[in-house]
Amino acid sequence: MTVVQQNFRNVAIIAHVDHGKTTLVDGLLRQAGTFRAGEVVAERAMDSNDLERERGITILSKVTAVSWKGVRVNLVDTPGHADFGGEVERVLGMVDSVLLVVDAYEGPMPQTRFVTQKAFEMGLRPIVVVNKIDRPSVEPEKVVDAVFDLFVSLGATDAQLDFPVIYASGRSGYAVNNLTDEPKDLAPLLDLILERVPPAAGDPDGPLCMQVATLDYDDYLGYMAIGRMRSGRCKVGDRIVVTRHPDAASPRKEEFRIQKVLGFQGLKRFELAEAVAGDVVAITGMSELSVGETLTSITNPVVLPPLKVDAPTISMTFRVNDGPFAGKEGKYLTSRHLRERLFREIKSNVALRVAEIENDASAFKVSGRGELHLSVLIETMRREGYELCVSQPQVITQIGPDEVLMEPYEDAVIDLEEQYAGAVIEELGRRLGKMQAMRPSGPGRVRLEYRIPSRGLIGYRSQFQTDTRGTGVLYTQLADYAPWGGGIKSRVNGVLIASEEGVSNAYALFTLQERGQLFIGPSVKVYPGMIVGIHARDNDLVVNPNKTKKLTNIRSAGADEKLILAPPRQITLEYALEFINEDEYVEVTPQSLRLRKSVLDHNLRKRFEKVASAGEDD
Repeated sequence: MTVVQQNFRNVAIIAHVDHGKTTLVDGLLRQAGTFRAGEVVAERAMDSNDLERERGITILSKVTAVSWKGVRVNLVDTPGHADFGGEVERVLGMVDSVLLVVDAYEGPMPQTRFVTQKAFEMGLRPIVVVNKIDRPSVEPEKVVDAVFDLFVSLGATDAQLDFPVIYASGRSGYAVNNLTDEPKDLAPLLDLILERVPPAAGDPDGPLCMQVATLDYDDYLGYMAIGRMRSGRCKVGDRIVVTRHPDAASPRKEEFRIQKVLGFQGLKRFELAEAVAGDVVAITGMSELSVGETLTSITNPVVLPPLKVDAPTISMTFRVNDGPFAGKEGKYLTSRHLRERLFREIKSNVALRVAEIENDASAFKVSGRGELHLSVLIETMRREGYELCVSQPQVITQIGPDEVLMEPYEDAVIDLEEQYAGAVIEELGRRLGKMQAMRPSGPGRVRLEYRIPSRGLIGYRSQFQTDTRGTGVLYTQLADYAPWGGGIKSRVNGVLIASEEGVSNAYALFTLQERGQLFIGPSVKVYPGMIVGIHARDNDLVVNPNKTKKLTNIRSAGADEKLILAPPRQITLEYALEFINEDEYVEVTPQSLRLRKSVLDHNLRKRFEKVASAGEDD
């Protein structure tokens, strides 16, 4: 029999990237008195991962809880970026309602549509939080109208259209039911959650059933299965089983004894005497664990179907670093290390796919939601001590009706200053983008809406920042698959390729900088096939950055002239992935990022190019 647990509320916070979800959670934790008086808490406390703090985005969904008027409110903070949509999809099954946070200036954006659609598909009723109302030039009433129009376009039910609205400033720590109310604190938002979020429900006397929505690992406790108790109850010492649905790709079943049952409170976990249906908890004791598995009773098992997550759209090749400098900077170097790490990642990263490549034991095909999704994985592995080479991102195509080749298309929303709109429109047109709308977006700014092939955006974000002098903002969201749009030449310029191994010097670089823009400065170790710069023309050029000045016993008039070098272009991982072509790799080590040709030997590379061009002529 289903029982309503009045002392639990389960709610997720969803929004477009940078609309203030994590900051709002900070405010709710403070409002509920979660932190001790005088306790120093970092800004965006829920973003505990180093990469999350550096990039200012949420990558992993996280569970916390606050106590308010005797009720424990379990809060799930979710990512806002489209590339981490898999995190949103899998945690919405844990909650009974969502707080949809919308920026009072920007209004609904591409990811707002995505996360709202996922919530509606699960039958959840939203509470709309119009955030950042203390920003200048905001129009909260128009934002609410735009949210209503969005809900209608998504086919919301009458109950979902009857949504409550509250206005807030997460950074300033207040919320008001009406714009005319005096702002005090976030108590009105917590009161609204208790009023409008349905109490958690479940059958505590039924068979134990909990699906793993997310997982964590502790050096002392081992794996932690985090999810919502669908039915039943459990406590420390109970013997249960973790298993997969028969429809899963590979069967697995493990009986174990529960070591810990943990609840959430603020940034900490505490031990529970018993977990009951309706609560969100963490359970430890199993030796292995994957997201989507079910924890259930041994005698009366109830196994839930696998989590449904949208398929990846971008793939890359991860391979062992076989360059001349391999093994000098990293700790994990072999294909066995690479394989173990990638297959460990897919246990928790449900939107990721890893496949071994036939006839090449040192390479793996890794597929994800986008460039950012994959670059975060690469950066994480790099910091863990791995060395690897990665290829250019490629879109994953499909065969549609009548054998038509289909490719993924994205909806792009661009906010920029009017003076840069011409350059952006011209470049997006070259990349097969089609403008859907253009309208003003504040004084001197304009908002462009485009439908563009996903491959047209590969290699564009860095150029976009250059074209808009860093003042533009580009948001994208996967729309659907459509017929192949035609060829796109992503990179206009060729590259400068080192001809031999050695150490670069100022004399050689001074003569080379007339040929293009350099990636390296003096005293940098290089090897044959390594890319050291961008050629000013459209062809590749083999150069020698190690060439030294010949010494003679004749003193020339310009012997003591100072060599002035332009500063080299700094390479980031995102820039490197966007820059390389199909025949190039990014060499990633804990200390370095290098660009290189896939075939390092110049003569062998020319031979392959001749064979390829002969095949195209045929």
